[in-house]
Amino acid sequence: MAADTTDIDDIREQARRWLADDPDPASRDELTAVLDRLPASAPELADRFAGPLTFGTAGLRGPLRAGPNGMNLAVVTQAAAGLVGWLAAQGGAGPLVIGYDARHGSRQFAERTAQVATGAGRPALLLPRPLPTPVLAYAVRQLGAVAGVMVTASHNPPQDNGYKVYLGAELGGELGAGAQIVPPADAGIEAAIRAVGPLTQVPLGRPGEVLGDDLVAAYVERATAVIDPDGPRDLSVAYTPLHGVGAAVLTAAFVRAGFPIPGVVPDQAEPDPEFPTVSFPNPEEPGAVDRLIALADATGADLAIANDPDADRCAVVVREGEDGRGWRMLRGDEVGVLLADHLMRRGVTGLYATTIVSSSLLRAMCAARGLPYDETLTGFKWIVRAGGGSAPLVFGYEEALGYCVAPEHVRDKDGITAALTVAELAAGLKVQGRTLTDRLDELAAEFGVHHTDQLSARVDDLREIADAMARIRAATPTTLLGQPVDSVRDLLPESDVVILRTARARVVIRPSGTEPKLKAYLEVVEPVSDGGVAAARSRAGAAVALLRAEIAAALGI
Repeated sequence: MAADTTDIDDIREQARRWLADDPDPASRDELTAVLDRLPASAPELADRFAGPLTFGTAGLRGPLRAGPNGMNLAVVTQAAAGLVGWLAAQGGAGPLVIGYDARHGSRQFAERTAQVATGAGRPALLLPRPLPTPVLAYAVRQLGAVAGVMVTASHNPPQDNGYKVYLGAELGGELGAGAQIVPPADAGIEAAIRAVGPLTQVPLGRPGEVLGDDLVAAYVERATAVIDPDGPRDLSVAYTPLHGVGAAVLTAAFVRAGFPIPGVVPDQAEPDPEFPTVSFPNPEEPGAVDRLIALADATGADLAIANDPDADRCAVVVREGEDGRGWRMLRGDEVGVLLADHLMRRGVTGLYATTIVSSSLLRAMCAARGLPYDETLTGFKWIVRAGGGSAPLVFGYEEALGYCVAPEHVRDKDGITAALTVAELAAGLKVQGRTLTDRLDELAAEFGVHHTDQLSARVDDLREIADAMARIRAATPTTLLGQPVDSVRDLLPESDVVILRTARARVVIRPSGTEPKLKAYLEVVEPVSDGGVAAARSRAGAAVALLRAEIAAALGI
């Protein structure tokens, strides 16, 4: 009991020190209420002070709550001061450009970041309103900024927020100009954040300059330039931004490109930080696009498209079945190879890239068509640096619905330009009386069916993930689907990833970088022979189901 009392006294003292330095009255009141409930609130208080949110290659991301282990004004002030100090130490010149989405706290966090920048003597440029993440990534390049900050938690739950950092050309180099940070910048910024003294001594300047809508118009103009100005435009699209910030920009881009105005799901059209109509604001989650499909059915749409809340990802839902009354969301790998194939057919030459967890079909396409290819670790921070400059990157994608169709426009995933390019492809096929699924069948007939799927396990205790990774390393399967495992790659210490291969299957196992999940990415390649594409798809689907069970058993989940 004495030890428990000592622990409570220690954490109470930490909380009191935090309260003395917290600049936000609302956070102070919140934390005081937790203190007043001691000792019953001891576990909650311990969690809030378990350690600071770590600034990694994805920046900061966590629940909105008072204390160092949460997203709040104090944590953001410290992060901004560390970032601005690090930029100065690197000799970086130029303004800091700041964007934000419509989540709780986003605007306040953006404005505080601007005040910290100007207080340190650096110009700060704020985007004019809540806008998609790709607009911020574009602005970093367009405005010659030393760096950019995007306040967003992307598709995380409503109670979360986050803080992503991009570097300009001066510090990011040619490949990283307008891209998310990579090591060692993340470690350098983290060290600078930890070196920040009392927040009461961080100088705050003016709010910064609020940019005009001309920047957004310039983004839209450049976005529409990624597709053929003379291509077909007869396409009916149903769309949802999932209560995020994508609708206005996507609609403007479609109109400027000459497409009919997409129909937007009415009760998901406006930004809403509560995300009231979805259990999880991620288009990949079950039920997330139910309203979108209902709208597409009601309007007779040719195609349905969803962005995630900060519109850097793009989901595509297509009609299926002989009567065309069913709907199916395409996997990220399917959209990725459709976009790559479309660009190749348009004569776009250069480097095509994806990640180690994506389908191997893009590799096969590039080999057959004589185009350079590269494969990176997961994340667009790596994809946009693919090839190390050996050839200009012209397209990159990751299976988690992220696509970069115009790296010179936005050097990150961009759900707006991806949606435009999907619409261009679908409209061109429609003129021929064909669909996106017809094109996928063509690719399967040429290269074989590359069936991908995922085994994903959400955990409450991160030790479960570590235990599962240790288990697969200690008792690696020697066969999968009755075939010998002929290749095992362990990417430690660079990355916590294990890759297993057989003659027809591949499994990539890793912890999620943004959520408390363990993920296994599954792929089976099935040649198209007797029975054609449909039979090959059926065989591949059955094989992936068996593979899923084998991997689940091996991981103990």
